[in-house]
Amino acid sequence: MPRITVVRRDLLKSVPAASLFAIIARSALGGPGQKAPSDMLARGVIGTGGRGGAFLGPRDRRVIAVCDVDKARVEAAAKHVGSGCTPYADFRQLLEVQAIDEVCIATPPHWHALISIHAAQAGKDVLCEKPMTKFIREGQAIADAIRRYGRVFQIGTYGRFGMGRLRKLIQSGRLGKPLLVRAGRAQGYNWNVKWFTGLHHLPPQPVPANLDYNLWLGPAPFKPYHPHRVHFMFRCYWDYDGGGLADQGQHHLDPIQYMLDKDDTGPSEVEAVAPWPAHDDACGPWHSVTIRYADDVAILIEGGEWGPAPQPNPFLEGPNGKVWPGGRCEPHGLLDGIDALPDTKPLISFEQAEKTRQPSGGSADSSHRANTLFLLGNIAIRLGRRIRWDPIKQQCIGDDEANRLVDIPMRAPWHLPEA
Repeated sequence: MPRITVVRRDLLKSVPAASLFAIIARSALGGPGQKAPSDMLARGVIGTGGRGGAFLGPRDRRVIAVCDVDKARVEAAAKHVGSGCTPYADFRQLLEVQAIDEVCIATPPHWHALISIHAAQAGKDVLCEKPMTKFIREGQAIADAIRRYGRVFQIGTYGRFGMGRLRKLIQSGRLGKPLLVRAGRAQGYNWNVKWFTGLHHLPPQPVPANLDYNLWLGPAPFKPYHPHRVHFMFRCYWDYDGGGLADQGQHHLDPIQYMLDKDDTGPSEVEAVAPWPAHDDACGPWHSVTIRYADDVAILIEGGEWGPAPQPNPFLEGPNGKVWPGGRCEPHGLLDGIDALPDTKPLISFEQAEKTRQPSGGSADSSHRANTLFLLGNIAIRLGRRIRWDPIKQQCIGDDEANRLVDIPMRAPWHLPEA
């Protein structure tokens, strides 16, 4: 059968004008409930396994580039997105694409800081998966870069958007002080302590042909390849993450921080109950972490999977009242009239922030402060002692060993930019 070539402009000439809409996709034209591609922001996704998959199919974004050091994963992601999506092996190549408006970062946390900072320098807004960073100084560097380059940043947790009523309750002063927040299993908080406990003495194994392991490690110290160290289980090792406390900390503590109106400050001390000495490579079990602020406010985290079982106690408690998991209050009318009180710090979404160029509801500064809470908890677990913290200087007080875990050197040639 002879091939018949049809030129697109000739085809359109041969079709009645009234029928044109039958052969042109509605999404290409825009209209009610639809945006034309030219009106959509262009997205690049860095890290396409696990959580990265959630960024590949937005309704109001065009994903035009994906990046991963695992060739099999990035090719699968590009195929999933379809036409118009280019795969990259190195995030720096993706950030050179001028058409990209925003990047979504779903790599292991030891890469979050450098990619976020480079993205801000390249003029991209940033939506980053939790936890924000692997160590505290990185979070401060991201916040500085986002501010310097005028970009919008959002950490991938949104729990604070549901804390408005309790925030108003605390601001009203009805509960009084001292104030205690409990965030344990008895209050509905799962910390994945056992799941993200690392293995010891991992035997070296061959690196899969599809994985650029050196680039996967990036700024992290070199350790021989083992599949338990990469992809999903990286959460179990200090070099890349921080166990269940870091995996869940941003989810659980960011809303509590907002509720307590602590977005612009930090605790005065943090201590932990955990086995000691801690392993120098693998994250281990822990029982509890207590975070204390200078104004008689404290947060008690209970893992619930090692040591004594947590007791059924209120979620929020002051001398004048209690709030139990599920919303039951003592006294009964504790929340009466709370909704009528003004909100001193309303939140806007990442999408609204991109349009208005205002800080989002999970901005770099507030996310860094929340990130600091559980990273200090991990420092207390690793060192086996109470950590005293200066929230203004953002450093441990009189503790050089602890400060070395606040600002951890990166593997050359990677390094944080100078302030």
